[in-house]
Amino acid sequence: MFSTSWCGYCRRLKSQLDSQGIGYTEVNIEDVPGTAELVEKLNGGNQTVPTVMFPDGTSATNPSLRDVQARLAA
Repeated sequence: MFSTSWCGYCRRLKSQLDSQGIGYTEVNIEDVPGTAELVEKLNGGNQTVPTVMFPDGTSATNPSLRDVQARLAA
């Protein structure tokens, strides 16, 4: 999951994933060189977070818990 330290949507999604026992790796786009550019590329030029990358290589921008669960179950 790409995030920032100040993103409320990121904190909410992390809390929901934690409560459901869904593991993830958090990457702060302000701290890790090159990741802000990757997020821009995935989001049509916008640094929108949270952006979640899934094991199959797809991504979702600001997904709900339900969206994440469905993508992981597919």
